[in-house]
Amino acid sequence: MDMFDYIIIGAGSAGCVLANRLSKNSKNKVLLLEAGGKDTYPWIHIPVGYYKTMHNPKTDWCFKTEPDENLNGRSINYPRGKTLGGSSSINGLLYIRGQARDYDIWRQQGNQGWGWDDVLPYFIKSEDQEQGKNKYHGINGPLSVSNIRIKLDILDQFRNAAEEMGIPKINDFNTGDNFGCDYFQVTEKNGLRCSTAVAYLNPAKKRSNLKVDVKAHVKQINFEGNKAVGVSYWKNGKLINVIANKEVILSAGSIGSPHILQTSGIGNEKKLKDFGIPIIQHNSNVGKNLQDHLMLRPVYKVNNIKTLNKTINSFFGKMMIGMEFAFFRRGVMTMGASQLCGFAKSDSSRETPNLQFHVQPISTDKLGGANLHNFNAFTPTVANIRPTSRGEVYISSGDSREYPKIKMNYLSTTEDRQVAAAGIKLIRKIILESQTFKKYNPIEFRPGLEHQSDEDIVRAASDYAQTIFHPVGTCKMGNDSTSVVSDKLKVHNIQNLRVVDASIMPNITSGNTNAPTIMIAEKASDMIIADQ
Repeated sequence: MDMFDYIIIGAGSAGCVLANRLSKNSKNKVLLLEAGGKDTYPWIHIPVGYYKTMHNPKTDWCFKTEPDENLNGRSINYPRGKTLGGSSSINGLLYIRGQARDYDIWRQQGNQGWGWDDVLPYFIKSEDQEQGKNKYHGINGPLSVSNIRIKLDILDQFRNAAEEMGIPKINDFNTGDNFGCDYFQVTEKNGLRCSTAVAYLNPAKKRSNLKVDVKAHVKQINFEGNKAVGVSYWKNGKLINVIANKEVILSAGSIGSPHILQTSGIGNEKKLKDFGIPIIQHNSNVGKNLQDHLMLRPVYKVNNIKTLNKTINSFFGKMMIGMEFAFFRRGVMTMGASQLCGFAKSDSSRETPNLQFHVQPISTDKLGGANLHNFNAFTPTVANIRPTSRGEVYISSGDSREYPKIKMNYLSTTEDRQVAAAGIKLIRKIILESQTFKKYNPIEFRPGLEHQSDEDIVRAASDYAQTIFHPVGTCKMGNDSTSVVSDKLKVHNIQNLRVVDASIMPNITSGNTNAPTIMIAEKASDMIIADQ
C-alpha cells in the first residue's frame, strides 16, 4: 500500500494550489487525486470555450438542482469542473476578490486570521497582475490576471449610463471597496485561460515527490477511530487504498467535499444510517449553509448600436472572429463570461453594495451554447451578492459515485425576493431613464414592462434565472454549533483531516468566487506547513 504525507482530494481551484505549495518541500510526499481527466480538451484553454466545456460530460459533472418552487418549479443545470483545474478550467475567467467587509465579518464571527488585512497578502501572493504591482496587487505570483482583450461601444455606453445614475466609473474592483462600474479583469495569459492547473500544477508536475492521479474517483476517506489515515479510490475498475502519514485534505468543492464527508461517515447520523454508512462523527451541518449568486437575465433590444448577436450568428463573422484570435489572441474568443461589471446598492440603507451586474454584449433564451437572438440586444444581468437563502447538499446513496441531491432554495426569503425586484428595477432605470441610452431606443425584451409589481417581476425573471456558478458554504468554517471546520480548516473532532475550498466560506463573498478560493488554498498551505 502506497504511503504519502499528504493526500489531496480534488485537483480544482484549491487542490492545484495545495499540490504546488506542499510539494515545494522535497521532503513532503504528496498525492493529488482528480476524478476527472487531464485538461487536454482544446476548448478548456480558449477563454470563450466555457460555452463548450460547461454541460459537457468530458469536462463537467453536469449536476442538476432539485426542482425549485421559487424558480417556478425549474431544475437548473449546475456546472462543476471535472478535469485538472476543476471549475477554474471551465468557469467564466472573471477575477473578483469581494469586499473587505466580507472577510472582516468572517473574523468577527470568531474565525481568527480571516479578516481583510489577513487575507490580502495571499491574494497578492497568488497574483501576476498585468497592471503592475501596488499595495493591493502582486506581479510574481502564479496566477495571471489580465485586462480584457475586447471592448465594444455598447459596454462603454452602459458604463456611461450607470454613471448618470450615481454608479461611478472606477479602475479597480479588488481593493476591498468595489462600488462602481468597470471592465472585468480575467484569469488569462496571452489570450489563453490561466486555470489553477496551468498556473500552479503544470510548474510542479515534474517534482518527484508529487504524484497526480486522474480518473481517480474517491470512495471514502479511511479512519482509525477519529483519525483520518488514508483514502480509498476507484481507478480503472480497481479499488486502490493509500495511506496519509500527515493529513488528508479535501478540496472537492462545495458539492463534492460535503458529499465525500457524508459517504465517509461524517454528517447527519440519521441520513448516514439510512444508507448503511458507518458513523465516524455526527455533524448535521455537513452539506448545509449552501449559498450561491442567482443571476437574473433581462434582455434589452437596441438600435443604432452594435451588439455581437449578428456577428456571431453569421458565417463571415465567425470567420473573422477566428482569425482575430488565431493571429492576435484578441477579440470575441478571448471573452470571459462577461466583460463589464458593476456593483451597486439595492437601496440607500445598505452600507456596501449588494448587487452585481455582469453586462454581456449578446443575448439568448437559453444560457450555454444556445443560438443567439437574430436582433441587436444585450444582457445586463444582475445578482444579489449577499443572499439570505440557504440550500443543502445531501447524499442520495451510500455510493459516492451516485450524485448527491442539490437543493438550492433560491429566493426563499422575503429579503432575497425584494432585492431581486430592486435589481431589475435598477437595470430599467439605467437603460430606460438615462440620457445615454435614449438615442438607442432601448426596448425591454425580457422580462417585459408589463411586469411592474415586485412579485410579478420576480416571477417573470425566475423563468430565465441561472446560477453564476458560485456555490459555497457547505463545510462552514467556524467555532460554533453550526460549523464543520475550525478556522484552521480542520474538521471538528477529527484528526488529520482538513477541508480547503469554497465550501468553508461561512458567508459568500460579494462577487465571483474563484479568486477567493485560490486565496483560501494559499492561506491553508501556510497553515499546513506551519503544523509540520
